[in-house]
Amino acid sequence: MSMLETRIGDLALKNPVIAAPAEHMITDGGVRAAIEAGAGAVVVKSTNESQAAKAQLRAAEYVALDTLWQPVAWGADADPATMILSRSGLHPLGFEEWLAQCVQQDRIARNHDCLLVPSLILADPDHAVDMALAVQSAGLRVLEFNIGTPYGREAAKGAVSTETAADRVGALTRAMTERLDIPVWVKLTGQSSDVPDLAVSAADAGAQASIVAGRLLGMLPDLDTMEPMLGTSGGFGGFWNLPLTCHWLALCRAALGPGKALIGINGITGGHDVARALLAGASATGLASAVMLRGFDVISESVAVLDDYCRSKGVSVADLVGRAADARKTFADMPELTNHWQNFVPPQSE
Repeated sequence: MSMLETRIGDLALKNPVIAAPAEHMITDGGVRAAIEAGAGAVVVKSTNESQAAKAQLRAAEYVALDTLWQPVAWGADADPATMILSRSGLHPLGFEEWLAQCVQQDRIARNHDCLLVPSLILADPDHAVDMALAVQSAGLRVLEFNIGTPYGREAAKGAVSTETAADRVGALTRAMTERLDIPVWVKLTGQSSDVPDLAVSAADAGAQASIVAGRLLGMLPDLDTMEPMLGTSGGFGGFWNLPLTCHWLALCRAALGPGKALIGINGITGGHDVARALLAGASATGLASAVMLRGFDVISESVAVLDDYCRSKGVSVADLVGRAADARKTFADMPELTNHWQNFVPPQSE
């Protein structure tokens, strides 16, 4: 077993760096580039049966923002701290064409010891199960079932879903796992007051991994136009989300126990962030915005940085998983520090 190898339920990945889905994972060229960059797994841009969801892509818009909320140039030279606000949509191909493309891409992935992951996003549950069965029949090895898109309330009715109720997450997951023999990874929303409840429901219903957690919605007023940037609310991602992701990962690990796999997503910009997410309880991590913004070298650089980190510490990826989460204490467990707070207020507060 290699130092970087990790397990997600029944499946082994050569490393825990997953190329997560976004617009750069629509084309054959993008998927191939992610595979050749050395990702342990590559998730193809999601699809479903909704024409309204596909129409969203034709109206999609994106803006890269610095830490002062100013738009900045898109490209490889962007600061890793650059954030993205976007309106997005689903894969433009019809389902049969999308599936045929996935099958071709899976052949390439297998030649690179990479796991190709098709992703279905929920619109109608019955259609979702039918499409999942077709994915399995095509010989694909795993399914990502995305019920945590940030756009559920903003999109056209019935286009996509943002599931925030634990019982609903359990029912939808069970509808998949009872019909499929391949592993199911369930992507959960971060727009919940209790993500661990959602993860427990997904695991109890047979999910082999919970992906924690989908992007949040945000709205940014433009000071020049005095209108919302991009005209509306959008999915918001960037480095700032890493502590939130690690918090949810740690709480999910505590609720599920160490035997259940978690995949961390959002806020991960490079190899050191991958290590942080692993320490918080993830067995693998997805990078989407960082790759879409700065290019596929982010993947190979992340793998190399993670490898260097593990060698410097004399540990494997398996040794990292959950180490910080398991050492996490509550506020009530922390020692008292006499007047320590006074070191962190302005002089006028004394």
